[in-house]
Amino acid sequence: MIYDAIETLKSGFVNYQASNLDSRAMTEPTLNYLPCADAAGGHRMAYWQWGDAENPHVVVCVHGLSRQGRDFDVLAGYLADQARVVCPDVAGRGQSDWLKDPMAYQIPQYAADMVTLLAHLNHQAPVTTLDWVGTSMGGLIGMAIASQPGSPLPAPVRKLVLNDVGPAIEWTAIQRIAAYLGKAGHFDSLQQAADAMWAVSTSFGPHTPEQWLALSRHMVKPVPDAEDGRVMLHYDPAIAVVVRAATEESARQGEAMLWQLYDQIQAPVLILRGAESDLLSHDTALVMTQRGPRGRVVEFEGVGHAPTLVTLDQVSTVSDFLFV
Repeated sequence: MIYDAIETLKSGFVNYQASNLDSRAMTEPTLNYLPCADAAGGHRMAYWQWGDAENPHVVVCVHGLSRQGRDFDVLAGYLADQARVVCPDVAGRGQSDWLKDPMAYQIPQYAADMVTLLAHLNHQAPVTTLDWVGTSMGGLIGMAIASQPGSPLPAPVRKLVLNDVGPAIEWTAIQRIAAYLGKAGHFDSLQQAADAMWAVSTSFGPHTPEQWLALSRHMVKPVPDAEDGRVMLHYDPAIAVVVRAATEESARQGEAMLWQLYDQIQAPVLILRGAESDLLSHDTALVMTQRGPRGRVVEFEGVGHAPTLVTLDQVSTVSDFLFV
């Protein structure tokens, strides 16, 4: 009976914390655009901004391969009391333009866009403290940014969060992603799209129906000229071209370059890992604690690739690293 009472109290406290977390994330961000250069004449990148637009402490949150900036709604709402939180839609995703050349959907273009974004933010209001939270692809972009001390940033990256990604990406995970990436399709409703996305996203770990629907809402957009409410996935199917062109040999070559980037990082690094991840192996995470910036690893049980940063334990882990 005593243990039951204790569990009831613990459950109530967790529910209270989760409710408080949700309430902090209710404020809507502002949607902004800026022009970015590319070899085909340029494109427009969208970004979502939370918090005081003049706060000199900026936290940039960058999403994964087929995702978009609103993935960070819960985390951004939680952090916005202490920083200006900026969540870009990487080119080809969300509200950003699609690139004319599919082969440009690679880290060098994305990193160049982020340098443009940071200069733009600094022009709006001086940036004196810069932190980076990157999920999967967003973490690789963060590694590219943080590893270049001579790059034209308004401030060096002070702290870097790598969410379920590292220099070595398991080839089986690349094959798994390539199997579904780019197959946009049309759906009769948001719920139907959410169900379809869940079928390939169960590795994200347990989510309530409300949490998953919230994560799915910005993953779709109306089908052009459709009058029946149909929706389609938000991203350019051509982002799959580079992934499908990869070979196991090219992946190994890319891994060597990524380790060079990682070893050059000077900022403290927090490595988040889903304990069941097929993309960031336990062995790779361990090596990341032993070389370069010697990152600290936090694993989340029952989660694969990748933690969605909507649960209290995940959000508080990031917040404590950035602000404590």
